[in-house]
Amino acid sequence: MRAQGAHAGWLSTLGAWVLALLWILPLLYACWAAFHPSEFATKLVLTAPLTFNNFLVAWDAAPFARYFLNTSLLVGTILAMQLLLCTLAAYSFARYEFCGKNVLFSLVLIQLMIMPEILIVRNYQSLTKLGLVDTLFGIGLPYFASAFAIFLLRQTFRTIPKELVEAAEMEGASSLQVLRHVYIPLAKPTYLAFALVSVSYHWNNFLWPLVVSNSVGSRPLTVGLQVFSSTDQGIDWSVITAATLLTSGPLLIGFLIFQRQFVQSFMRAGIK
Repeated sequence: MRAQGAHAGWLSTLGAWVLALLWILPLLYACWAAFHPSEFATKLVLTAPLTFNNFLVAWDAAPFARYFLNTSLLVGTILAMQLLLCTLAAYSFARYEFCGKNVLFSLVLIQLMIMPEILIVRNYQSLTKLGLVDTLFGIGLPYFASAFAIFLLRQTFRTIPKELVEAAEMEGASSLQVLRHVYIPLAKPTYLAFALVSVSYHWNNFLWPLVVSNSVGSRPLTVGLQVFSSTDQGIDWSVITAATLLTSGPLLIGFLIFQRQFVQSFMRAGIK
């Protein structure tokens, strides 16, 4: 039995390493092509010279400074609005009893099963009527209320002991003070876990920003990358991979620096 268990454990470890290697291969190729001349993009030559020229060419091919600013403002605005609105909604669902509470929460859960792409046409029509097409606010508006955040925070708030809430109320704390000083501090791992999910999703979101943005002033990084899709003068994979690393670099660096905190936050929040 012990031999069988050891054999199964060895196979699981081998399978995990194989899957990890398959997952990281595209990133390894991107790093290789980005830091080597074009003629070595598809050839593994260990003596190939290193170069940073691909990054300079990619940076000059598009206004990446403006794209980085747009993306940072967009992601930051969406996250701030999500945390504000979803915290209040989750707090109401977790603490108060009111007419239609279960029905409203069921509608929130139904939203989890609706793909955002299904609502693109309707959302675009609404933004047109509001005059918010080609604006960062218009790109972020459909994501300000997150059903996932409401559900996640509501489940976390329900695990907070009532004794802490009652003690705060005995000290004269109002409802908002209870939320600020009791619920939010105890839900920090959940907030961090959701923030990671939200930032990574909206940093890489492409289809909806592509539909709404029409100018450099509102175009995020993912949409700005389409400048390299032109085949008029050929496709330079070294420049394309360099541009890709420029856009994904902040997320990769952030993960490498805070990977322990990331894993701990996901484990505590119960996100699989």
